[in-house]
Amino acid sequence: MRWWWCPGSLVHLLRCILLRSCSRRRRCRLPLWFTKRQAYLKLMLQSLFYNSLTDSDVVFDSLFEPMFWTVDYLTRWFGMVFVFLVVLLTSSILVIAYVVLLPLVLNTYSPPWIAWHLCYGHWNLIMIAFHYYKATKTSPGYPPVEKNDIPFVSVCKKCVTPKPARTHHCGICNRCILKMDHHCPWLNNCVGHFNHRYFFSFCLFMTLGCLYCSISGRNLFIDAYNALETDYVTPAPPYTFKERMINKSIIYMWVLTSTVAVALGALTTWHALLISRGETSIEKHTNSKEKHRMAKMGQVYKNPFDYGRLHNWKVFFGVEKKSHWVTRVLLPSGHSPLGDGLTWDVFPLKKDPMPV
Repeated sequence: MRWWWCPGSLVHLLRCILLRSCSRRRRCRLPLWFTKRQAYLKLMLQSLFYNSLTDSDVVFDSLFEPMFWTVDYLTRWFGMVFVFLVVLLTSSILVIAYVVLLPLVLNTYSPPWIAWHLCYGHWNLIMIAFHYYKATKTSPGYPPVEKNDIPFVSVCKKCVTPKPARTHHCGICNRCILKMDHHCPWLNNCVGHFNHRYFFSFCLFMTLGCLYCSISGRNLFIDAYNALETDYVTPAPPYTFKERMINKSIIYMWVLTSTVAVALGALTTWHALLISRGETSIEKHTNSKEKHRMAKMGQVYKNPFDYGRLHNWKVFFGVEKKSHWVTRVLLPSGHSPLGDGLTWDVFPLKKDPMPV
């Protein structure tokens, strides 16, 4: 007998089909409130891992966010330590220059060379001290909170306030900075619209001062180094303790100033190139990305804040006439920068900001 004609087998088959259909209906007929919450939780879980704007930079920032937060926290609390180190190291060089080098200059150099060293050295020192003080004490500039009619291009996600052009949020200062370049721990301050000139001038004159000490003290360094070598080799040292300390001081000064001249000189050169292109350190990265993006579309990107090399320097130093190259660049000057940091001229206007 074939099995499908067996009444018992046919009943058993029908019963299995009914049980399967009933189980499927029961799985599909879950409470509506449960299915809604299940779908909401599923969507929320997916939102944690999916973003149409996600790229390698976003993933990198997310993974290293704890490290960035730690660096910001330490930089915020150790800012005064860095400022103290700058003052301490600079003061140590000044003590050596006045106590050790100045008597040598007065006793061995000719009057014209003495006048040169006294004039240039003190001018360089005044420029360093003035610009460092102004860079640390001058506010970089903040967007006004009370005004609602300020021009803005976006909204800060952390401050939840309007952001004018060239404004960025500083995680260390925990607020938005006008024309932010970077946060400098050696100043314990942000570098922005109102103190960018002071920062660059300090770097420039500090580099020139270190080069001056390194070049003028080269022969003294060689003599001091050879003297110490002889002192260590000779069983009976012919040098007194005072002479030994003078030689060590000269070596310390030359090594420190030469190292700072190389490191700070590279930083100063980098910022000089950015100023020539009308960029800040942050805008350098954003402009590079924009150039790459527009190049894929066959277009050319132009920096809207680039007025040309000469005019970029005029805008940066606030030079409005020829005499300002001396009174505002080569001499200490506390003048404010051009503009308020909220609005900026752009290149399509073809406008010369300062027809000097």
